[in-house]
Amino acid sequence: MYQSFGISKEIEELSIEVEKEIKPQFEKIDKISEANSLKVLQAMQDKHLSGVHLNTSTGYGIDEPGRDKIEEIYSQVFKAEDAIVRSQLISGSHALAVTLQGLLRPNDTMLSITGLPYDTLQTVIGIGENPGQSSLKAYHINYEQIDLKNNEFDTQAIMNRLSKKDIKLVEIQRSIGYSTRKSLTIEQVEEIIKQIRTVNQEVIIMVDNCYSEFVTEKEPIEVGADIAVGSLIKNLGAGIATSGAYIVGKKNLIELVAERLTGLGKEIGPSLGQNTNYLKGLFFAPSVVASALKTMIFASRILEKLGYNTSPKYNEPRADIVQNIIFGDREKLIKFCQGIQSGSPIDSFVTPIPSPMAGYTDQVIMAAGTFVDGATIELSCDAPLREPYIAYMQGGLTYPYGKLGVLKAIEFMNAEKEER
Repeated sequence: MYQSFGISKEIEELSIEVEKEIKPQFEKIDKISEANSLKVLQAMQDKHLSGVHLNTSTGYGIDEPGRDKIEEIYSQVFKAEDAIVRSQLISGSHALAVTLQGLLRPNDTMLSITGLPYDTLQTVIGIGENPGQSSLKAYHINYEQIDLKNNEFDTQAIMNRLSKKDIKLVEIQRSIGYSTRKSLTIEQVEEIIKQIRTVNQEVIIMVDNCYSEFVTEKEPIEVGADIAVGSLIKNLGAGIATSGAYIVGKKNLIELVAERLTGLGKEIGPSLGQNTNYLKGLFFAPSVVASALKTMIFASRILEKLGYNTSPKYNEPRADIVQNIIFGDREKLIKFCQGIQSGSPIDSFVTPIPSPMAGYTDQVIMAAGTFVDGATIELSCDAPLREPYIAYMQGGLTYPYGKLGVLKAIEFMNAEKEER
């Protein structure tokens, strides 16, 4: 069977060996998935989810029952006071931009305590080589950052800066973006929030939660964050939601963000046919995230055994669904991404090539043979073409499909070696 798919007997046998090694990690993931499934099911029951809430609205969507019910469920799942879950938020970056624009005013200052944000958010803020014409900087909103030290928060520097009490908002990016650092665990986030509150009770703490939902049992609001943001074409959409994003947090902050999004608050905003997708996506999300984690753990170990540098290692704690493969070579990076595309269900015959992309200063290569365009909960791999040439792989709707995609990518690289 494997040979008919272009996977050699040698690689098949290596995959069997790897699966025996990673079995303990899979058992831990299954326990977390069950706990998060219980959380979701209980929220749907507690909020009396009904068939009527699957109906949709168009036009203004004034006080739409289904949309409002989804936001009640999200509030309970995240242990937040309120939530916005909307198709009008087209991406995680858009949701973060709307949140920052809703909470910050001219002459306010935001502070990133995880160093430089990922590329597209740099454009939103107004830093880097291509600041947006409507960036925060253009509206005289100030930006500062404190870098991580050895993948840990620089607690002393953070405490010193926040003790002056002139910072309006602290931003924490849990996932790595296009960087070489490790993703931040929920335990690390909890500890730094506790430290921040010893010197500053007023500052708004915002967490970019993209790629991290349901990887562990706790979420940012539970550990003291004021507001958290994520995309529905990542973890919580489970490959079912076809667009959208969510924002959860304190009620007064959600009101400000809703006013920025719609101009009139939460009462308006049509669901445009997404209610069933959002609810089914959330329902399946714990098991789909578990599949994505298993795929990444498998990829980490098998690529490590083949001599590639991976991060995180297969047996390290994980904070998101992203796997890095550090190639140190431009052509190897390109070939790996092309190999992932060749193992995809959609456009497997297409060869991705590096290209310019809005919001990025470097050319980017993206392998995404996905049912939902850009859905990184589905197996995908992308990278900016810059040193040290890291492939950022994520997703996998089911473990068997994810595993097959990784094996196909390995064989693709092997075929290229043989041709040379």
